[in-house]
Amino acid sequence: MTAAADAKMPTVSVIVPNYNHARFLAKRIDSVLKQSFQDFELILLDDCSTDDSRSILSLYAKDPRVRIEFNEANSGSTFKQWNKGVRLARGKYVWIAESDDYADERLLERLVAVLNDEPTVTFAYCRSWRVSDDDRLNGFADFYLEYLDPHRWKANFCVDGYEECRNYFIFSNTVPNASAVVFRRAAFERVGGADESFRMCGDWKLWVAMALTGRMAYLGEPLNYYRSHGTTVRSKSRKEELDVAEDLQVIRWILDQVTPTDVVLKRLCQRQSGFWVPALMSAHVPFSLKLRILKNVRAIDPHPIRRALRPALRIVRGKLLRH
Repeated sequence: MTAAADAKMPTVSVIVPNYNHARFLAKRIDSVLKQSFQDFELILLDDCSTDDSRSILSLYAKDPRVRIEFNEANSGSTFKQWNKGVRLARGKYVWIAESDDYADERLLERLVAVLNDEPTVTFAYCRSWRVSDDDRLNGFADFYLEYLDPHRWKANFCVDGYEECRNYFIFSNTVPNASAVVFRRAAFERVGGADESFRMCGDWKLWVAMALTGRMAYLGEPLNYYRSHGTTVRSKSRKEELDVAEDLQVIRWILDQVTPTDVVLKRLCQRQSGFWVPALMSAHVPFSLKLRILKNVRAIDPHPIRRALRPALRIVRGKLLRH
């Protein structure tokens, strides 16, 4: 590669993977194009949307920063789209800006500065607001992490990735929204990209995989707007209890990579029993999914039966009271 060609390479590749988010697209794309940090390319992907998405995406075709890729067939996978976008990327850093979210104009400027200043940081992310369909703020997206530490995600930190995985990532995906993350393309490629076998938890596994290869950084300033609505992959999966099965699968994989303390492992097993016991006792969960859940529980928890008693009694008591 010539020096002239290398000079034209953007610092950041911004990937917007879209499927049927026509009503959110203009706000998403405009929030990228108006970033205070302008050294980027914008790759717009569409996974065979059935709404007006493609005509909206086409409106941006004349912008020299924009490349548009339309799939000929629906991939059926968020993470296949992520991998496709990174394969197309030319930037040193990558921002996967989900098509229904949007960003403060300083997001790239702030996160790129962290990656430039800290060569061992594999990815940096910021705090996220939660917003409704009509852009009303609904608190912070990290509300579900209060049980881990009520103060941790309110301030900046730069930490060892292994320690973060064994103390925090092992419990939950502590990155509430992918749109808040800017990562090194080399780190993504080093870990093999996103695991396409997951429907929902591929992002969690990806952040852990990259964190294990170096350090990670966080900004407590909320620069990302995470849209939570009824048609997201997460909300659909939650209705099917698929989240329980995939959560356990990721936790089992993390335990193969790190060794938590006995205290952390006990707390993890106690917490997870509150999710997998109801799933196993539910008449709505398919038997094949129950077997998958049980297999991972047995690999994670040395005392699953003992752990199951309390949540099981709680469920039985609740059913008796309802009847």
